[in-house]
Amino acid sequence: MSEQTPLLHYRLTTSTGPKPRGGSERTGLQSGLGRQNSTRKLGVMFGVVIPTLLSMFSVVVFLRVGFVVGQAGLYHSIAMLLVAYFIITMTVFSICAISTNGALDAGGAYYMISRALGPEFGGSIGIMFFLANVCGCALYILGLVEAILSTFGEPEESDAVSAAFHQSLPSGYWWCLLYGTVLLFLCFIVCLVGAHIYAKATFVIFIIVVTVLVSIFVSFFVVEPTAVILPETSLMNNTNTRTSNYTGFWLGTLKGNLFSDYTVDYTTGDVMTFASVFAVLFNGCTGIMAGSNMSGDLKNPSFSIPRGTLTAVFTTFITYGLLSLLAAWTCDRYLLQRDYSFLGDINVWPPMVTVGIYSSAMSAAMSNLIGASRILYALSKDNLLGGALALAKKTSRTENPWVSVLISWLLVQVVLFAGKLNTIAGIVTIFFLLVYAALNLACLALEWASAPNFRPTFRCFTWHTCTLGFLGCLVMMFLISSIHAFASMAFMLLLFMLIHHLGPISNWGYISQALIFHQVRKYLLMLDVRKDHVKFWRPQVLLMVRNPRTCTGLMTFINDLKKSGLYVLGHIKLGSIDGLLSDPLQSRYDSWLSLVDHLKIKAFVNLTLADSVRHGVQNLLFISGFGGMRPNTLILGFYDDSTPEDNLCNETLSSTVFGLDKACPASEPGQQPSPFFPAVRGAGDSKDLQEEEYVSIIADAVKLGKNVALARYFNQFNRNEILGLKKPLGDQSITELFVDVWPLNLLNPDSHGYVNVCSLFLLQLACVLHETRAWNQAKLRLFLCVEAGGSLQKDEMKKVQRMLKELRITAQVHVVVWDQVVALHWQRRGGRGQESLGQNSHDDDEQRLRQEGEEEDGIQSFPHITSHLTDEFISAVNSLICRHGSPKPAVRFLYLPHPPTDMSCYRTYLHQMDLLSKDLGPTLLVHGVTPVITTFY
Repeated sequence: MSEQTPLLHYRLTTSTGPKPRGGSERTGLQSGLGRQNSTRKLGVMFGVVIPTLLSMFSVVVFLRVGFVVGQAGLYHSIAMLLVAYFIITMTVFSICAISTNGALDAGGAYYMISRALGPEFGGSIGIMFFLANVCGCALYILGLVEAILSTFGEPEESDAVSAAFHQSLPSGYWWCLLYGTVLLFLCFIVCLVGAHIYAKATFVIFIIVVTVLVSIFVSFFVVEPTAVILPETSLMNNTNTRTSNYTGFWLGTLKGNLFSDYTVDYTTGDVMTFASVFAVLFNGCTGIMAGSNMSGDLKNPSFSIPRGTLTAVFTTFITYGLLSLLAAWTCDRYLLQRDYSFLGDINVWPPMVTVGIYSSAMSAAMSNLIGASRILYALSKDNLLGGALALAKKTSRTENPWVSVLISWLLVQVVLFAGKLNTIAGIVTIFFLLVYAALNLACLALEWASAPNFRPTFRCFTWHTCTLGFLGCLVMMFLISSIHAFASMAFMLLLFMLIHHLGPISNWGYISQALIFHQVRKYLLMLDVRKDHVKFWRPQVLLMVRNPRTCTGLMTFINDLKKSGLYVLGHIKLGSIDGLLSDPLQSRYDSWLSLVDHLKIKAFVNLTLADSVRHGVQNLLFISGFGGMRPNTLILGFYDDSTPEDNLCNETLSSTVFGLDKACPASEPGQQPSPFFPAVRGAGDSKDLQEEEYVSIIADAVKLGKNVALARYFNQFNRNEILGLKKPLGDQSITELFVDVWPLNLLNPDSHGYVNVCSLFLLQLACVLHETRAWNQAKLRLFLCVEAGGSLQKDEMKKVQRMLKELRITAQVHVVVWDQVVALHWQRRGGRGQESLGQNSHDDDEQRLRQEGEEEDGIQSFPHITSHLTDEFISAVNSLICRHGSPKPAVRFLYLPHPPTDMSCYRTYLHQMDLLSKDLGPTLLVHGVTPVITTFY
């Protein structure tokens, strides 16, 4: 029965999925980031080479070589080895690159991936790695129990007469559970003492495995040709052949084993193919991260990991290649296909191979247990799952995470109750391959991001190697089991989302930000302003905000108005940098960004320091944006005497536990907390901005070629109330949503132009708002002001309707007769304009504009209008707008005249704008200077 020991273990490791990975799961996370170097005791040999060799050899070297050669032949076997080792070598290059890129602390694979790709990606991979180690430990314990019972267990009643004296161990579910618990407890004791005892234990196991390998190589040369008795379980129903030949070195045997001969696997009954055999071989070549996972216990990880890992990979490749050649040269095909335990049968001392299998299985179980505990300790230190893993942080005086070891041991014990792990075994293997793929992806992302600090001293690494390693691991995952591959990816995605919502913001750095920066810079350079065209115009807005507490409604409205364009929140702090020790604005960025997140708007923040508001706005207009992404529209709050309201009072940030009206927590220990934003201005407090300076800002923006909009009464704008209304079933009385547009310059009645740059810009903004998803149910109302009986009425109506059709804009056109209002204007001007009433000559209008000096540098200006207008006329215009605003619109768009060129008229101009927009509700007074509409496509 002794010859069946490797056979039973092979059934566990091939037909059920995973193979002994030993050191592949060792992490060596015994300490935190502040650990003293004196506690790092392991060098290249004990810390990297031995764990990696044991991980890659394990029981594979005793059980898989004959299987692969017997099914695939020597040629295909060598080809499989080359392909498999090419894939894992590419991954080893990635490991070496990260391990030589600066200091590498405790954490191994989890530390590498999380610090490169961020907490979500690293944490999800770390949890999967932890669960794979837990299940893998239970798997190897149960496999070892089966192997022991196959040699020392009580035989069945039919074979009781021929039973040997050593076959006395009782079997059964509870007995197997007891044996597994005892073996697991021995592993637990070793791991509980610490990594140094584990290293000594693995060294002893390594000596045993090397001794067994030496005996195997020696046996090929010293054992005489003989007939080998095949195991009973390997005999097929259609044959009575019970023996096969070990021929020794014979060319006939070698020729017979050169080519493939895929047949039925006697342990599973499945017909083998190149893919299935390659999957078995590849599973035996993994475990390459054993040394890197001991990073926390290595004296010099950057030195030890590359040299030790590459040494182990090269050694195992040579060993597998030689064993394949010797097996093909000395054993006939039938022996290799029917007896996977043939190495024990032809050994100079057959029990030697059994001892090697027991030792390697124990090493695999022990390494999985210590690996799981170190990963759990790393996860707990990083607080990725909040306080759920707080207990796992505890360590002993020697920095051994004994609580993590205890938790891992208990979880393995729970898995042991399953008795068999056939269901879990396949996905455990996929978990390990997914970790390797993630490691290659981390290196690939760092290389793509062109991060200046990614300078590995390992020179064999390029983006080609990590790409090949990443693709190779993915291919192997689906080759081994496509179902388990999809399941593991889905599980990782679930963990990713869970950690994203539960995990705290880390200071590790996010590779996604580096990649985004790299791509944004590249595309910004490609965004050539010389190729701008009016048909691709979009609003790019700079909204000036003095105190965001008073204008949250305006900020949310402009977010809808930007139409996927650039949106910048600008703020000016008055003062000078002279005498300051540091930038006074740097600490305020977090508050503004928190506000952007809170309001759920897509905006950038730009703060500046200036001696006046006017100079600050000029600075922002000059410097905001990059290349082709620069603000083309300046939006200001209206200048009036209304008392501001605090809209952020009692508001709480969704990402934190503190409110926007409370103090912002200190970012550094010992730093005093600061308020998010200052309190609103009181009724008696003076303003930082005077009337003349305010109008000067408007004039400056127009000079710089920027469109200007003045926003008034948006403190009354509540987006949720306006857009969140839903009609109750059967109720048709709910007020509809309207957006009103008045495209004529209402303060200059003798300018009969509805189709000019400013009017079209006004109409375009309203249309952009209407096309926004939240506003697509609103109805545009376009108001045309005409004189009763005038010939211009029909002409303007047709012109506007034709324009709307050409521009594909749906709007309700309303004709407004305003003879009485216009009469007030001409009364002040002494009836001069009466003669022109009813004229439809656009050329005459242009001539009059030129005569009055109203065309300056291609921009319409009205330097003399302020002296011609009366408060009575403007109030009449305001009343006209109010009368034709039923039902009341959600927002109005009005024509904003160009500010006068005479600075002495600035106060009068602002007073007139105040009368024009008084009590109109949320209103946007717009002055456009750039073409934004074309009918040619």
